[in-house]
Amino acid sequence: MTETNQAALPAPAGAQVYTFGEPEAVLDRRELFGMFETAHNSRWYEPPVPPVALGKTYRMASHHQSAILLKRNLLAGAFVPSRWLSRSDFARWSLDWLIFGNAYLERQDNLAGRPMVLKPSPAAWTRVGLKPDSFFFVRPGISMGEAHVFIAGSVHHLMEADPLQEIYGMPEYLSALQSGLLNEAATIFRRRYYLNGSHAGFILYVSEEGMLETDSNALRQALRASKGPGNFKNLFLHIPKGKKDGVQILPIGEVAAKDDFMNIKEVTRDDVLAAHRVPPQLLGVVPKNTGGFGNVVSAGRTFYELEILPIQRRMLEVNDWLGLEAVQFTSLGDLGILQSIPAPAPASTQA
Repeated sequence: MTETNQAALPAPAGAQVYTFGEPEAVLDRRELFGMFETAHNSRWYEPPVPPVALGKTYRMASHHQSAILLKRNLLAGAFVPSRWLSRSDFARWSLDWLIFGNAYLERQDNLAGRPMVLKPSPAAWTRVGLKPDSFFFVRPGISMGEAHVFIAGSVHHLMEADPLQEIYGMPEYLSALQSGLLNEAATIFRRRYYLNGSHAGFILYVSEEGMLETDSNALRQALRASKGPGNFKNLFLHIPKGKKDGVQILPIGEVAAKDDFMNIKEVTRDDVLAAHRVPPQLLGVVPKNTGGFGNVVSAGRTFYELEILPIQRRMLEVNDWLGLEAVQFTSLGDLGILQSIPAPAPASTQA
């Protein structure tokens, strides 16, 4: 080969080292809260967070849904039905407030102009109008001009306060939303892994010189026959005078075993329960220690006094707006198991 031909040949490729960067979530960290913006279309305001998305996350994790339903059941169990608001309508109304941070009650008057009944309007499709005391019901798939317009002043809006705007409420569990979605993603990943019976579990590396081509084909055929759902089989391989490391198994499918599934489930569960402030024993969480979580009745009474009673007082705002006692609740001592433990006595002081 001449020197000219040698110069025309490309230089040997050297090693290349580069990185792809760190993985980023679509809604990363506090960028989720940066999307909170209350826009309007000249008739009503749009919620900062899409209510349909919040409605879907209601079932993202078992403990999230269970915590919401526990509060709803305690509220509905203590509610005293009235001629204006039935127990079933109250349950729907309270569930909307716990999920969306917004709950709407429409006052329907009789011919004399007096309140006849209160009906909940689904929070997922109810919008606050630009004009004072105006509300719209926007059914999915309709145009803006076809939205139902409520009579001015006929809708009561119960909302969880938000420090960034005063038009819509925001649910209190938003800080644990990412944890709940991670809990759901871990469960879906593990379920898909078990349903997939043909995933790669290892690399069979053979460097044995004594292994012939026919032996290699036989081994390949045996491995193919062992794959598939329900085909977990043992494999026999014999190579006369083979070396110790002539055949090696390099696992590559250990991601499902090493993804710390249980730890992810427990940590995200604790985040969700912290956001809802629900004692774990009230949701059927199995304790890891022998001492358990303590007295479930004491935990239930404390939870009721610290969480349910403040919610009940917020709901009494409807009576001030309506001018009637449409919303009433029974006392704490009338709630079945909660009355088995007396209320804590005030600490005595010594002179």
